[in-house]
Amino acid sequence: MAVTDEQLADAGNHLGQVMGRRGCTIITAESCTGGWVAKVLTDRAGSSAYVLGGLVTYSNDAKQALLGVTGKSLDEHGAVSEPVVREMVAGALAATGADIAVAVSGVAGPGGGSEEKPVGTVWFAWGSSPASTVAVVKHFEGDRDQVRRQAVLFALQGVDGFINEL
Repeated sequence: MAVTDEQLADAGNHLGQVMGRRGCTIITAESCTGGWVAKVLTDRAGSSAYVLGGLVTYSNDAKQALLGVTGKSLDEHGAVSEPVVREMVAGALAATGADIAVAVSGVAGPGGGSEEKPVGTVWFAWGSSPASTVAVVKHFEGDRDQVRRQAVLFALQGVDGFINEL
């Protein structure tokens, strides 16, 4: 699926409106999307009312140092895994006090994939506490740019759905 800049802007604007109405704040913890979720959210004027910030933790060392992801989770499951994105959410919430955190870690390509985790595999998590965190894996098609665009859109839509269930 080809995701356009307009689709990303619409999703970011919609989520921003929802967060503004709810009076809640968000922090992003991103790996393969490189801060793109935070970028889309902050493209909207007035986003400082609900975006606390974003952490780009591309390396495993950064995931550990900035978000408290455990070496055990990284060793046993790899960076692209449910335990790691759950720990990314928990770490981002703990570090910032945001109401909601979203985490993204995946294999955008063109290299880096494996039989178990092919290019296009992306893990997501969002939540307001470790107990409320939802984790989802998706497999996207396309080149690096399209995998990342699809991941950003899915993350924004996932947070939107999560907020609407609160």
